[in-house]
Amino acid sequence: MRSYTFQVQLEQDAEGWRALYPPWEELGASTWGKTQEEALQHIHEVLSMMIEERVEEGRAVDDQQVRVSEGPAVTITV
Repeated sequence: MRSYTFQVQLEQDAEGWRALYPPWEELGASTWGKTQEEALQHIHEVLSMMIEERVEEGRAVDDQQVRVSEGPAVTITV
């Protein structure tokens, strides 16, 4: 089991909140939600799909900004 940690950005706009992972934004790592929590849930889903696709294809996660750890991990944001 591996855990991946992404430092994402949240930006408020007129329609709600935008969440993105800038290094992978051009690959589709950008989404939105009406609340911060909804936007964070959506970017979690997007990044999960992107990681699963890379793993299935045997490609490495080669971004220096992604923290990878062996075993389960817990991230707390306050």
